[in-house]
Amino acid sequence: MPTVIGVRFRNAGRRQYALPGQYEFKLGDPVIINTNQGQEYATVCQTAADLPDEMLQHALQVTRPAHEGDKKQLENNQKKEQQAFSVCRERILAHKLDMKLVSVEYAFDGSKLTASFTSGGRVDFRALVKDLAGIFKTRIELKQIGVRDEAKSIGGVGSCGRGLCCSNFLYEFQPVSIRMAKEQSLSLNPTKISGVCGRLMCCLKYEQDQYEKARKRLPRLGKEVITPKGRGIVTQVNALLENVSVRILSGDNADIHVFTAEQVQRVNPPQAKPEGKAPAKQRVVEEEPVTEADEEFMVTHVVVDEDEHSTPDDD
Repeated sequence: MPTVIGVRFRNAGRRQYALPGQYEFKLGDPVIINTNQGQEYATVCQTAADLPDEMLQHALQVTRPAHEGDKKQLENNQKKEQQAFSVCRERILAHKLDMKLVSVEYAFDGSKLTASFTSGGRVDFRALVKDLAGIFKTRIELKQIGVRDEAKSIGGVGSCGRGLCCSNFLYEFQPVSIRMAKEQSLSLNPTKISGVCGRLMCCLKYEQDQYEKARKRLPRLGKEVITPKGRGIVTQVNALLENVSVRILSGDNADIHVFTAEQVQRVNPPQAKPEGKAPAKQRVVEEEPVTEADEEFMVTHVVVDEDEHSTPDDD
């Protein structure tokens, strides 16, 4: 298995693997990486580790450790990006395009300028590309991103009072659905389970595995169970503590008692399927229509790459 290191090209950027060659690096060390777009400045986010070949189909190559001259060039690029952001936003307004500029990034060697934006639909920005190429005299790439990527790029504070997960440590988005909120017994009020991006909060995924494991061990709400104090009905299920509240009748009174998963026994436990026997035909149940909030998300990009000498084709 080859030895690789983990690197990131931008703050909160996606982790990628690179072959270190003859060099040894520590966390936080700056390196120069050879990519398909040329050399790029990156930071080591994971020390050397051995990974299987199938995980390294697109591994990059470390050219050399970064020196002081590289750091100064990166700082100069960042200053130019601030100026380019103002110019790009001005030209977008001049062309009256329905798009919101999010960020502008220069390639390390200055050979390309990438502008990321959000929009509610398709945008014909061919005239804008030619305009920007004439101003900056370099290759122009316009990249449409989603609202999650916008929040990740800009940053902010979540409802918990801490910085956004996606901007601090959550470098790769995980699928999140409304079903997770239902299983965790959370309020389905969109304002309480949505992040600043307007989509479901990424933290719904953190405890989902524990809830799924606990649900298999605990009886469901409203089911009859046998407890050390008699039979009763489950009134509450706490998946994190792995216990249930059971209402037990005692004469004319009903008392609520809390039991662990080991202390309760289901009256009709699920039967294991016998081996060698074909499963019974299941009744097809139509699911409720899935809304956009229910759908699992994966970040997708619409990238248009033009240089100052190219002529974009018509759609």
